Amino acid sequence: MEHFLNPPQPEELDLKFVKYEKKDGIATVTINRPKVYNCLNFRTLREMCRVFEYASWDDEVGVVVLTGAGDKAFCTGADMKEQNAEILDRPHNYWKWMGQFIEAHKRLLDIGKPTIAKLNGMAVGGGNEFNMNCDLAIMADHAYIRQVGNSHGSVAAGGATQWLPIMVGDRRAREILWLNEEISPEKALDWGLVNQVVPYEQLDDAVNEMAKKLLNKLPECVRYTKEQTNFWKKMSLDLTVGHARDWLTVHTGAFETHEAMRAFNQKRMPDYEMLRNRLATGDSYEHLWGAPMLECSECGAKDIPEHFKHCGVCGSPLA
Repeated sequence: MEHFLNPPQPEELDLKFVKYEKKDGIATVTINRPKVYNCLNFRTLREMCRVFEYASWDDEVGVVVLTGAGDKAFCTGADMKEQNAEILDRPHNYWKWMGQFIEAHKRLLDIGKPTIAKLNGMAVGGGNEFNMNCDLAIMADHAYIRQVGNSHGSVAAGGATQWLPIMVGDRRAREILWLNEEISPEKALDWGLVNQVVPYEQLDDAVNEMAKKLLNKLPECVRYTKEQTNFWKKMSLDLTVGHARDWLTVHTGAFETHEAMRAFNQKRMPDYEMLRNRLATGDSYEHLWGAPMLECSECGAKDIPEHFKHCGVCGSPLA
């Protein structure tokens, strides 16, 4: 049985999508799905929760580094393939996925040790939220940061809406969250999203140097300093993320989300003009085929979408 006095070691773990390594007081957690830009499926989040907990128990660990595999992506947020296959048609399942996303964040926030985001590539959507969760960040000079919720059917309320105003200020936070444009390494450094920007070839050395500086500090003082400086991050997240979990679950069933997900799969942008025209003309905005308001005079089927020309049960024409 697992015990805090004898935390599992990396070689003892059965991990599929996360790598957990320890060396010289530094634990490195790597999201290991480079072929899909280190996006987060349910199992990845579960494994992240486990290793964050093990690192928190392990007195041999003084600093935790979070990174992604390869040189393309740190993390790109939710796994859209999983979302389409297992959540889009059953929106209530989003609540389960979001629960693990929140749990992973809380495990990282409460890890009790300083954390460094090693941005080896792009940090997009929920990936940037994990970047912001970490205490410090060092970014490779070919990477970028981007929030994409308003363009792709979601709201970045798993950390970004709460933490960006604290970290970069109100107006800059709105620019990032609303315009969904790429934030260059230079802008990320200037705005305080990262602490350093270095060439990719120097990223390992820069992270190790920062980690060694942190190891040369008093661990209990560092832990409580972290707790104090996390006050606004924790309060803003705790007050809002449960509400966000429920709203996002409900909104996953909306036509707006359906169009955005379909566009992602088809490698195109959502049809924003069509969506706004639906609103402007008084058409149903919430349902793909219109509001469920028709009744078949032949078979008596009810709640047929208003844009249907024939009954979906018996095939009869609808008046």
